[in-house]
Amino acid sequence: MTDPYPQRIVCLTEETTEWLYLLGQEQRIVGISGYTVRPPRARQEKPRISSFLDGKIDRIVALEPDLVIGFSDMQAALADKLIRAGLNVLVTNQRSVAEIFQTLRLVAGLVGAQARAEAWITQCQARHAQIALAAGAWPRRPRVYFEEWDEPMISAIRWVSELVAVAGGDDVFPELALQSMGRDRVIADAQEPVRRAPDLIIGSWCGKKFRPEKVAARDGWAEVPAVRQGELHEIKSCDILQPGPAALTDGLEKLHAICSRWAAR
Repeated sequence: MTDPYPQRIVCLTEETTEWLYLLGQEQRIVGISGYTVRPPRARQEKPRISSFLDGKIDRIVALEPDLVIGFSDMQAALADKLIRAGLNVLVTNQRSVAEIFQTLRLVAGLVGAQARAEAWITQCQARHAQIALAAGAWPRRPRVYFEEWDEPMISAIRWVSELVAVAGGDDVFPELALQSMGRDRVIADAQEPVRRAPDLIIGSWCGKKFRPEKVAARDGWAEVPAVRQGELHEIKSCDILQPGPAALTDGLEKLHAICSRWAAR
């Protein structure tokens, strides 16, 4: 029987590439984002044809993909170019943990790998429940300020805020996490994080190195509990800011490890 699913897929973001590899469907991938680091072998095996906001349209078209998969409203202009070039394009815009799981199921269905996807998701959700149960036994939970970007300061996107909760912490900007657009999560008042007194500061500066010393040196931040106690930590953006398997596994585990060490003090 002829395989009825897409044979030549271009992945404009890393999480789709990682997911297709986990599903054993990597043979369908013909192009990937230049920012892809998971899995490491993908960079050796697949041509890199895009950044996040733009791509090499001629090269993508030359690959003759039957499906291009992207993520985020920020890729709307790139998606428009590819659609106008005659390609089939799917762009998802997941923001919550539940939406990430929905998107994983959607992509798995596109390549006929539903059974393998459900097995992975079931195992992943069981681990989430285990982590939440362990954190529920702590006598106290840390207040967490998660910073996605420094200039301007942008707080955690919704799935990160939700994973902080699973990991055992409380996001100090939960109302901003509900905002889907990065511009709506900008913290205009640099003293507001100070007033919310986080016990932990976790930085993931969207692909550039987190500089805890710069954060600690901000005007008025010396008395923040996290700064006083040296609780400034980095989680690489590839592990937490990609709305796919990485955030649900390694990202959560790293959040939980940081919160666990604080709770055990």
